[in-house]
Amino acid sequence: MEKIKQNPIVKKIGFNRVVLVLVLILMYILFCLVTKGGFFGTARIMSALNYAYFLGFLSLGVTFVIATGGIDFSIGPVMFCSALVSGFCLTQYGVPVVLSLIISILIGLLFGLFNGYLVAYWTVPPFIVSMASMNIAKGVASVFTKTQSVSWPQSSEATGWFRNLVKVGDFPVGLVIFIAAAVVCALILNRTKVGRYILCLGSNKEAVRLSGVNVKKWEMLAYVICGTLVGIAAIFYVAAYTTVQPGYGDQYNNEAIAGCVMGGTSMVGGLASISGTVIGVFIISLLQEGILAMGINKNYQLIITGIIVIIAVFADVSARRKKN
Repeated sequence: MEKIKQNPIVKKIGFNRVVLVLVLILMYILFCLVTKGGFFGTARIMSALNYAYFLGFLSLGVTFVIATGGIDFSIGPVMFCSALVSGFCLTQYGVPVVLSLIISILIGLLFGLFNGYLVAYWTVPPFIVSMASMNIAKGVASVFTKTQSVSWPQSSEATGWFRNLVKVGDFPVGLVIFIAAAVVCALILNRTKVGRYILCLGSNKEAVRLSGVNVKKWEMLAYVICGTLVGIAAIFYVAAYTTVQPGYGDQYNNEAIAGCVMGGTSMVGGLASISGTVIGVFIISLLQEGILAMGINKNYQLIITGIIVIIAVFADVSARRKKN
């Protein structure tokens, strides 16, 4: 094992990422064999990708928050709130599609500002803030839509052009946009002052404060980035699916965090990997599609996702103990 880790190529790519890619490939092969070749079709792959897009933006966002040592359990409900409110504006009030999509992003941004301000400036524990935001998001969506579900326009309609963000014909446009967004996030996290301070906050917040850095501003910015990406996730959710119902979104919190942590982002902060998050998201999405293809109850996915989170956190804690 040590020889493999010391291999120049493996060291450059990262042992954890190499393992994740192998797991992804093996999962795909396994599902193809178990479903007797029924998993090879383009339809299954496109379905898994549709799931990966919105989940991917959620995971990218929460990566910034977890990197500071925080957490956000409101991302799923906030995504649904953004989709419901903006969709209601589109279908009931005749708001143009472009403006509706902007409203979706702004709602996510506002929740990010709200969470970040309370965590950074009022020093409210992130867990408490995110749980409160989760309930607020559900309440706002239900009140605004009068507890009605919202159906976004189909691609055949004139206002359904936004679905081209996901695919045009059989070409996965969403995959290109998601990878491009991941590259931008990786550059921000690894190549800019913003990313350095966010990671430093997770490593030793007090030391950063004593060095004269405005830690409150940078900590709040992590939540703002997360909220903005959640608003974008809502756009990709409604571009891939049609109907959005109030009161949902909780399950995507765990899946997004699982993809993030599985990819190498430490739950105690200070260490994050955007590329690892991307691979983790694809694993979660493939797992979801594979379970559906096998005809297994989706509740088993929740069990498996929970186990994945526990294993990933245990691996992180063990690695830190060995390092110390």
